Amino acid sequence: MIEIDWAEEAGRLRASAEGEGDWNAAVARSLVRDGDKVMADIGCGGGGMAKALAEALPSATVVAVDADPDVLEQAREHTGGLVRCELASMDEGAEPLRRAIDAPADLIWASASVHHAADQQAAIDALASLLAPGGRLALAEGGLPARYLPWDLGVGEPGLELRLDLAQDKWFKVMRESLPGSVPMPYGWTEALTRAGLTDATTRSVLTETPAPLTQERLDGVVQSFQTRIARMTGEGHGHGHGHGHVVADQEWLDPEDLAVWKQLLDPDGPYFLGRRRDLAVLSVRSIHLGYAPR
Repeated sequence: MIEIDWAEEAGRLRASAEGEGDWNAAVARSLVRDGDKVMADIGCGGGGMAKALAEALPSATVVAVDADPDVLEQAREHTGGLVRCELASMDEGAEPLRRAIDAPADLIWASASVHHAADQQAAIDALASLLAPGGRLALAEGGLPARYLPWDLGVGEPGLELRLDLAQDKWFKVMRESLPGSVPMPYGWTEALTRAGLTDATTRSVLTETPAPLTQERLDGVVQSFQTRIARMTGEGHGHGHGHGHVVADQEWLDPEDLAVWKQLLDPDGPYFLGRRRDLAVLSVRSIHLGYAPR
């Protein structure tokens, strides 16, 4: 069974919000409308998109909502008073969310949060019910696995990053199955938006590319992301709480030979440390699924 300790994840979520400021700002500008009065970031994590929405349209009220108080405190600090922060969980249905954001809302954003709901369709139904006529629900879910490494690293078998993606996919499957009352959703996100009563559901994907060589700050961030992912696969440095990144007891996600290579790549004192390479890059494709409330 996988559980995630969101309090333990709060700092990482804050760092992610800070590191993705440019991406959040660009997406926020594409989503807001001049007449929007109320916007909400549900499952806000570090508050990155909530802050970006507030900056994109200062005349609107923006509400950041999360189910964990430690995560919400990080969002409160990151947004610096630009938004209102409220504690509520989408697992409890629409009403707590409605009270938290003082619905109806013109725009609701939910990034990598619906997939943590036991019943994803029910969560989307709840979010859709909070929209004003003509309002939009935007879900940032899926896309393509990000790529950072050369295929051949000169240590271990080539294709190491691909095998980590496969291991993480298996981890995700067990995480979903471990949620109490987990309900499968055997169809895509636009279909889920349509089933929630929204119209003109569509998807657009945003490509982000930073070629090699990365700045030291960006390189450090890439190394940190791999450290987090490997810790997720091994349980090292993590407890067995509820949230991103915790391991199933006695579950072997990575081939032992691959794990040994990762330890070499993430050892600052070793000869293969990723943080000293000049050939790491960033290629990321993230998908945003958008639906509209009928007028």
